[in-house]
Amino acid sequence: MSDALVKILDGNTFVVSDPRGDIEASSTDPTGLFSFDTRFLSKWVLTVNGERLNALSTDDLQYFETRFFLVPGTGTVYVDAKQSVIRQRAVGDGFHEELTILNHDEGPVDLTVRIEAGSDFADLFEVKDALKKKGTYYARESDSRLLLGYERETFRRETAISATAPAAIDENGLTLTAHIESQGEWTTDLDVVVSFGLAGQPVKLDRPKYGRQTKQARPNMQRSLERWIDDAPRLQSDWEPLKATYERSLVDLAALRFSPLTAGGRSLPAAGLPWFMTMFGRDSIFTSLQALPFASELAETTLRVLGERQGSRLDDFRDEDPGRILHEQRFGEMTAFEERPHSPYYGAADATPLYVVLLDEYERWTGDRKLVRDLEPEARAALRWIDEYADLMGNGYIWYQRRNEKTGLENQCWKDSWDSISYRDGRLPGFPRATCELQGYAYDAKMRGARLARLLWNDPAFADRLEKEAADLKRRFNRDYWVEDEEYYALALDTEGNQVDALSSNIGHLLWSGIVDKSKASAVARHLMGRRLFCGWGVRTLAEGEGRYNPIGYHVGTVWPFDNSFIAWGLRRYGFKDEAARIAAGILDAAQFFDGRLPEAFGGYDRALTKYPVEYPTSCSPQAWSTGAPLLLLRTMLGLEPLGDHLIVDPALPSGIGHLELLDIPGRWRRVDAFARGRVDVKKKRPRGPGAAE
Repeated sequence: MSDALVKILDGNTFVVSDPRGDIEASSTDPTGLFSFDTRFLSKWVLTVNGERLNALSTDDLQYFETRFFLVPGTGTVYVDAKQSVIRQRAVGDGFHEELTILNHDEGPVDLTVRIEAGSDFADLFEVKDALKKKGTYYARESDSRLLLGYERETFRRETAISATAPAAIDENGLTLTAHIESQGEWTTDLDVVVSFGLAGQPVKLDRPKYGRQTKQARPNMQRSLERWIDDAPRLQSDWEPLKATYERSLVDLAALRFSPLTAGGRSLPAAGLPWFMTMFGRDSIFTSLQALPFASELAETTLRVLGERQGSRLDDFRDEDPGRILHEQRFGEMTAFEERPHSPYYGAADATPLYVVLLDEYERWTGDRKLVRDLEPEARAALRWIDEYADLMGNGYIWYQRRNEKTGLENQCWKDSWDSISYRDGRLPGFPRATCELQGYAYDAKMRGARLARLLWNDPAFADRLEKEAADLKRRFNRDYWVEDEEYYALALDTEGNQVDALSSNIGHLLWSGIVDKSKASAVARHLMGRRLFCGWGVRTLAEGEGRYNPIGYHVGTVWPFDNSFIAWGLRRYGFKDEAARIAAGILDAAQFFDGRLPEAFGGYDRALTKYPVEYPTSCSPQAWSTGAPLLLLRTMLGLEPLGDHLIVDPALPSGIGHLELLDIPGRWRRVDAFARGRVDVKKKRPRGPGAAE
């Protein structure tokens, strides 16, 4: 399944076009050339002798490169063109396009080649929200290039377009003429280079990564991708779709690597194309957790970069507190003029405890004690935030309520849409809110912080205190959030201390965090695998029958692969191996229908109703934590857990996968192999009794 758009990307620079390679963006259409949250091209249309072209096929060469095969329009249902056109495009600091026209006619031909070009320089927030621009545009020829520009006070962005063949340039594009002998070809290179500057100052146009004549990236992105793949564990299986999904996940993770300007060339995961090609605290942390057995360097960079930008003051506009981990950072016009608070914005209640969770899990996998010692101040500040700033009601729980009422996020948990938190009958609670998984993350952060304090920070008293606080939190949580009559945990508490009692997938995150009492784990697993939550493809975000349930509602009934990967991990933690395997089987089955690339979300319809998972209309793809989901599911199916300098392997593989080998798994043990055979019947309907695990 596909949305028919062609996407190539490099960090947070990406191009989205139609299957012809053309771009004709509207104010709300996420097509174009984007870089650092600005659209630098909103129009890029090729014509030959005034005719648009028809697409024959598109080669998906690499995540950063694609090739379009085209013919001029023929006016009939048959393709009998005398010429064909090849556009080979690669993204870099803008993009490079090699345009080739082949003449298949018996005689020579003279053609007029036209590139219509334009830019609205829209901020990504303007595209999402259909907002109007406030600055001024200009277009002119300069040094045989077409310069498209935009200025607003001191803010300036420019796009430079050039061709290697002689071109007549006007403010709307380039016109070239081509004389091609019979069976001959004509070629020109087109470069589109983006620049950032201040109004009134000369703009320095950087050399593109793809330069004229070289036909290769600078630096060589192909070689970088090959190294990335070579460094990852090798997967062997008799189930070919699993191999394809694994390879797609590795390539998409490579594509989503984003190098902040202060990271010294190191990369962390950007959240997803097209809306979230930047650093996200929550998303980067979750993806780094998923990828730890496969690419631990993502976690290292995520921890360092988020630590560098950790909150240091009280700032209502940015929802910033001391110790708080950022939610999102942007670089566009609306952020520059403080029309959006993302410079950075801190409105997430989960990223801060998750930061400590990732730091501990990273050390368990890699043995990198230096990083844990380097980031001790940041981890301590994050733990202080839980108690001193997140407890808005003074009752020992994490609550959230935005202080930026105009442009801040209302829901500051991972289900951040407006209607995601509700009672059974569909009513919405007031603010502040204390969703259940936040308390699980806080418990986990305190337990892991205690381990780090005792093992590496030489502070046993702090460790004792954190463990005592965690035990108290667990006791109170299992009393206050437990819905006695239905035997599951409430989605949240409201300001009166009442349970926001909808049944949701959040209860699976509680298993992952370890806050669930052993005596309650079996009931939680039974709900997760019951018909109301489990649709056959995966666990729905909200149970069927709840007041706001909608199988294609963003957080109120869809299936999120990322969500399911952590639910499966939680089930394994409490000993529900077969149930975890069943979730893994459903998600990996779904991946086949998306060519191995799991989307952000898909419909929560019962599997018996559909032969394939129903696409969610506006989901991001590729999306980082969906790309990471197969990786965490592999870890879960193989039962991979670090134990000191050793890696435990305890597989529970679905029977549909005959055998699985994951070779050269990196970690503090250097490299080890894991093997499994498919023995779990994933068609079981109910979980067995709980296997206890802390």
